[in-house]
Amino acid sequence: MNRLVVILIIGIFTTGILTISFISDNFVDANSTKKINFTKTISSSQDPGQGHENHQLALILSPNQGTLYDGSITFTSSEAVEITILHEINSNDAKGQSTWTIDGNTIYAISLIDLKSKSGSFEFTGAALALHSPNSKEFTATVSVDGWIRGQPTEITMQKIEVQKDPTLLLSRANVAATIPMHEGLYNGNSTFYIITDSSQQEYAEMITKKQGWKVETAPPITQTPENTLQKIFVFKNGIRGDGLYGHQKEIFSSTPSQELEYSALNSVIEVTWKKGQNPSILESSNEVINAEEDGRVEFDKTGIVINTPQIIWPNGQMSVRADKQITDDLTFSGGQITEINKDEMTVTFVAHRGWGPDGKTIYYIVTDATPSGPAEMMGVPFSPSSENLITNSSAVDLFQFQNGIKGSGPLGFQAIITTVTPIHEKYSPMWRIYNIEWNNPENAKILETISDIDSFKANDLIAVSLARPMNSHHIVNSPLIDPFQ
Repeated sequence: MNRLVVILIIGIFTTGILTISFISDNFVDANSTKKINFTKTISSSQDPGQGHENHQLALILSPNQGTLYDGSITFTSSEAVEITILHEINSNDAKGQSTWTIDGNTIYAISLIDLKSKSGSFEFTGAALALHSPNSKEFTATVSVDGWIRGQPTEITMQKIEVQKDPTLLLSRANVAATIPMHEGLYNGNSTFYIITDSSQQEYAEMITKKQGWKVETAPPITQTPENTLQKIFVFKNGIRGDGLYGHQKEIFSSTPSQELEYSALNSVIEVTWKKGQNPSILESSNEVINAEEDGRVEFDKTGIVINTPQIIWPNGQMSVRADKQITDDLTFSGGQITEINKDEMTVTFVAHRGWGPDGKTIYYIVTDATPSGPAEMMGVPFSPSSENLITNSSAVDLFQFQNGIKGSGPLGFQAIITTVTPIHEKYSPMWRIYNIEWNNPENAKILETISDIDSFKANDLIAVSLARPMNSHHIVNSPLIDPFQ
């Protein structure tokens, strides 16, 4: 299998490397101690350290066994950076301190000095020296180093460090922006802002699509959602004029993500009509609507329609907004699924992730809520424990994610996901029952793109497929398939 070799030399990876000849000219021989003095502009690249895959590193002085650097550094950088100093340690001494390693075998203690600045000076002593950024944005820096190298001869210092890297699948447009219209509803008299992505009935999907100018997909299976998972949304067909779906008052929800044990984005549609002779008024809570029905002022039509209405902002809470607003192909799932909430324009911008449908065609999806709490918190979406009830229910469909093999843009850092259905299928649902795929021998991993690929490799005992059980719990994710380019 082809392997990418990352060559770390004194200086920086790829462009901006401090060449051997350049530094050699700046050494003054002094037996086992040699003078080093240079100024150079370097560029960062992906930090090769384990657990630092989404960080940037500009290596200045490379680590070599038995080598110690001592001196001072002055730098200016395009981004605020940390000074990184590595220290040789015995692997048995690694516990209890911060460490850095490429391969898990050679381990260094790491010191990070955060000057919270794009420039500065610092005196250092250690086995390696670098500038580091904890985010994925590349930076350039001009560095001046004045000091000494002690221990190993210069020739050993110049040796290349070759790291066997896992093969990587770099999809183009692996993550793109998806701007979706928001609606304003009510919960106990307070505003909630939400989106509508799916409807169990095609006519209702077409009606909402026309109103909001953004396509709502038809998902017939969600009508099979069990009662202990469904919540209620009250939609007004007459009464006080307003911004509701039928041009009357705002919709009313029976729960929000703050009602953690109750909340579900799947809502049963109850249409509310004021009876003749009644004086319509604004109702602000589910209790007020139910009381009005019991008093004979309004009547209910329990339509049997289910719509997917993930809440974006609710009383005393909202979905996480990413600190890093730049959407790139190597963006991870952690830190939030939203880059902007615009209440003036009534829109919300999600990160739409690229994957494959059952036949290998490209699909995009957003993530709006999940269970259990660990994955939900990691992705920055509401925790919806009631979704556990869908694990054996036909309202949820299967989605396959990869937990080893080829690095890529999937939720676990490996290749992109594969779904069993798309919106053109009558069994499409935004509620996904998550399966993990694990390569029995990761070195034999290949790119899988279709359900047929999964079936074939499983039959040949090359992969293991199992229900995902994070936190020893059922894993259901509300992840609507969308067209981000509409």
